[in-house]
Amino acid sequence: MAIDASTTFGTTPLHKRGLPYIGSTLSYVRDPLRMMRRQYDGYGPVSDIDFIGKRWTVLLGPDACEAAFRNADKAFASGDGWGYLVGPFFDRGLMLLDFEEHHRHRRIMQAAFTRDRLEGYTAALQPAVDRGLDQWVPRDGFEAYPALKELTLDLAMKIFMGGDDLASREEMDRLNRAFIDCVQSATSLIRADIPGTRWSRALRGRAVLEEFLRRHLATKRASEGDDLFSVLCHITTEDGERFSDDDVVNHMIFLLMAAHDTSTITVSTIMRFLGQHPEWQERCREESMDLPADPTMSQLEGLTSLDLVMKESLRLVPPVPVLARKTVKETVVMGHTIPADRLVAVMVHLSHHMDELWDGPERFDPDRFAEDRREDKVHRYAWEPFGGGVHKCLGIFFAGAEVKTIVHHLLRRFEWSIDPNYTTPMSYTSLPFPKDGQPVNLRRLSSGRTIA
Repeated sequence: MAIDASTTFGTTPLHKRGLPYIGSTLSYVRDPLRMMRRQYDGYGPVSDIDFIGKRWTVLLGPDACEAAFRNADKAFASGDGWGYLVGPFFDRGLMLLDFEEHHRHRRIMQAAFTRDRLEGYTAALQPAVDRGLDQWVPRDGFEAYPALKELTLDLAMKIFMGGDDLASREEMDRLNRAFIDCVQSATSLIRADIPGTRWSRALRGRAVLEEFLRRHLATKRASEGDDLFSVLCHITTEDGERFSDDDVVNHMIFLLMAAHDTSTITVSTIMRFLGQHPEWQERCREESMDLPADPTMSQLEGLTSLDLVMKESLRLVPPVPVLARKTVKETVVMGHTIPADRLVAVMVHLSHHMDELWDGPERFDPDRFAEDRREDKVHRYAWEPFGGGVHKCLGIFFAGAEVKTIVHHLLRRFEWSIDPNYTTPMSYTSLPFPKDGQPVNLRRLSSGRTIA
């Protein structure tokens, strides 16, 4: 367990030195899991590195990560940590707020993620996914990732913005590019508005997103729609608290990114493993065939095999492998003193691959999450793809419904295969994504199994 800073004095974490300014940045981008393992084996669960121009304290393994998530002495701030990485582009999104302000905004926003609203969003997803998949043309080498990214952005526009008519295909592509530019700013070594740099492109991207949302804000304020944009415009707590125009825009930019980027990589990962493990693809398909074409949220929750596959995919490729924090005061974690004003990297990815926690951690084995095994129960933070503590992802249940909806429709329309020896070449310049587009050999479901 983590050591309480109020009662224990600690030692200074060991510091891994590297190239000036660059430090471990390139090692992380090339192979984050290898970098994390070497750091953990060489320096333990709490250590220091130089990363993207700053000294960071790295927390590795479930005990060290738990200390940051529990945040017992309120020493770790999320906003100041993420602020260094992507602050100008996702400023004042929920993930970039802390303490009382975060609690207030989260309390207001929770009204947009009640069970009733989630069921409404899920119902709206069904025909939107169906229309999106109508555009897919089966072939060998079909690049699933870009097709999924286009689909999930369209879904975000439909469910979060209230309609496909708010933007042309050309503008949708421009918005998608803007999101990519904002996310990829995180590991930029040049962090200034210099033309041609990732940082500069991200600043332009933020401006594109903000202009788009402010253009539609007045209409949303004047209407009573069921989409998330309209809901955020009208939510009022029992105490009379509500979001300002700036709040709505800031939260929408962050939520639109989170709603399509993380879901895209999760579905892409699921498609990879189901393509390499046809027995699991068939097992999931049989369950989907027993459901209506447009299932309710409760029916999606009953897709047991798909739930196991989703959890295993999130374990192997967590969409957010590292969470950023910054200390607002000195604290002690596992006997090591972390000074105030220190950037902290909570590297959850390693916990998902530790031999101490998982049986054959590099093996795709969804049944490890089955009730008779539950390997994830060995430690509360062995599996943490949605983070933990007060900043645990608010959209966790919507994300599950969206991912399951997409895969459910895929299973009822298509079958696909991938070479069992294929390994996805991942890029970690931002949130992880397959550099080759995640090719699959996609076929329409055989005529004997075609559904009405």
